[in-house]
Amino acid sequence: MDPYKVLGVSEDATQEEIRAAYRELVKKYHPDQYANNPLSDLAQEKLKEINLAYDMLADKSQQGHGPSGGAYGAGAGPGMEFAQIRDMIVRGNIQGAESALNAIQGRNAEWHYLYGVVCLRKGWYDQAREHMQKAVQMEPNNVEYRAGLNNINSMIFGYGRSYQRSGMQGDSGGLCNICATLWCADCCCECMGGDFIPCC
Repeated sequence: MDPYKVLGVSEDATQEEIRAAYRELVKKYHPDQYANNPLSDLAQEKLKEINLAYDMLADKSQQGHGPSGGAYGAGAGPGMEFAQIRDMIVRGNIQGAESALNAIQGRNAEWHYLYGVVCLRKGWYDQAREHMQKAVQMEPNNVEYRAGLNNINSMIFGYGRSYQRSGMQGDSGGLCNICATLWCADCCCECMGGDFIPCC
């Protein structure tokens, strides 16, 4: 894969040009743009390719090669580690991605974002949201991180969907749901001339 072709930039592009191209492509192929669309799977694959290309170029920049020097596989800097972790996530190797993330010492915004994705895939919605919030706090202008946080917020709070908090079994409403159900049953019985709960 040629990351320059994927991002649509020349090999002598500056980091700012690469970042701008990346952001435009993320907006173009973001899952929200393809909700309920038969092309959503293709858009998701394209977005993964865009993220991988951006990570490869970011890694080269961090290694000091500049945009036109060095081999894509040279070194094992954080950018390349993150690219490999993204690849593990794409392939469904969530346990491997989690282990690789836990082995990284520096916990920057991308670390928190990827860990949030891992938590999301494991069904740990609260932890996913916490890590994605941390990523956005660390890099508030990152389109990908903001989109991830918006998606998890929509899953948790939006569209009338219920979710299960991690570590809890069954319905998370507990005592409140039981009381509300009993109260409704009592009201229905009283409307029909009966009395389900005599004390109220």
